[in-house]
Amino acid sequence: MPTLNEVIRSTPKAELHIHVEGSLEPGMMFDLARRNGVSLPYRTVDEVRRAYSFNNLQEFLDLYYEGMNVLRTEEDYFALADAYLRRAAADNVVHVEMFFDPQAHTGRGVPLRTLMDGLDRAIARSRERGVSVSLILCFLRHLSEREAFETLEAAEPYRDRLLGVGLDSSEVGHPPSKFSRVFEAARDLGLRLVAHAGEEGPPEYVWEALDTLGVERIDHGNRALEDEALVARLRDDRIPLTVCPLSNLELRVVEDLKAHPIKRMLDLGLVATVNSDDPAYFGGYINENFRQVAEAVDLSTEDIETLARNSLAASFAT
Repeated sequence: MPTLNEVIRSTPKAELHIHVEGSLEPGMMFDLARRNGVSLPYRTVDEVRRAYSFNNLQEFLDLYYEGMNVLRTEEDYFALADAYLRRAAADNVVHVEMFFDPQAHTGRGVPLRTLMDGLDRAIARSRERGVSVSLILCFLRHLSEREAFETLEAAEPYRDRLLGVGLDSSEVGHPPSKFSRVFEAARDLGLRLVAHAGEEGPPEYVWEALDTLGVERIDHGNRALEDEALVARLRDDRIPLTVCPLSNLELRVVEDLKAHPIKRMLDLGLVATVNSDDPAYFGGYINENFRQVAEAVDLSTEDIETLARNSLAASFAT
């Protein structure tokens, strides 16, 4: 009889909630800073890791945007994505739908083409290794919808490289409805639609993401469990939730992993999946998320297999 860790290791799975910028390990951060002449406010890798202690989403985002400042060249973006995709393959991830935040780069003067070409090279390399990869362009919700439209327009020459659009960054105070028109425009381009909702924001944000934006998948969605009617909607319409246990713990969405709702989501019949979100900052890639949450809430082998099946079914892969 295989152990739970062996089942996690051997089970093919998809990762549907991974921000490529969030896979920037401290060692690579220092290497790229040296290569690009970027000054960091840290002297050592250990000092960076000690800074990875967050009380909320905004504290994490402040450090996250500061860290990605070292990304400047096509080679940087290739190295970043290639390192993550190699880790994913080692965890038996067979399909990745990878988020990226173009506004966080173009706003620093990095041309969109530099970013796209670097990611594209890493994706081609990953496909050679047998892992399929698609890109989801995320709009930063703390910026305006007008700026999101500008980003969508700038990305149109790369339409054939994009699977969909998403919505991330600071949730509270930036409801999904703020971006209803740009999501409609993205749908008209044939792009798939997802959005972060119900991480720190209330259940109403999940309703808005579904009914105002028309999303097909909810990223996070923890607080949806506070609303019975919403739970019924998610269950009946088979709307997947891309859940990120270690992220939830590090950002104080849950105070203890034993209180994580992933088991309850499965018991309620929701299409829950396990993902790593920003693994360099939150202490683990996808299999580590499976391992720690399985131990904390006593997931069974059958639960692990259900979560893995859910990830494949919830993907936009053919």
